[in-house]
Amino acid sequence: MSKKVQSIPALIKKAQVVFNAYIRKRDSGLPCISCGSSNPNQAGHYLSAGHHSVHRFNEKNVHLQCTRCNMYLSGNPISYRINLVKKIGADQVEILEGTRHNKKKWDRLELETIINEYKNQL
Repeated sequence: MSKKVQSIPALIKKAQVVFNAYIRKRDSGLPCISCGSSNPNQAGHYLSAGHHSVHRFNEKNVHLQCTRCNMYLSGNPISYRINLVKKIGADQVEILEGTRHNKKKWDRLELETIINEYKNQL
């Protein structure tokens, strides 16, 4: 029997789950990047994954956030940016912002690589 080939959207979803789990592990014990709360539980994107495909799986763009900031304050972007500059430096934030309009069409091999890479880091 052959293995069922997953669609690109299914692979993106699977890669996002594994990547987000990695971010939560990587940042475990750190406060919310936006508000500093002590119980963050989500991997929040500075530049949203939906609008900035090139940065969907960029570790510099994704950090631990609390549910309030991520879900109810649309990422709390002003505070996120202030603290992101402190965490990774203004030059790195400017690189993210300077490439925010670049588009990325993920292919099967890239997504499978991301899934395997982050599974191995968990």
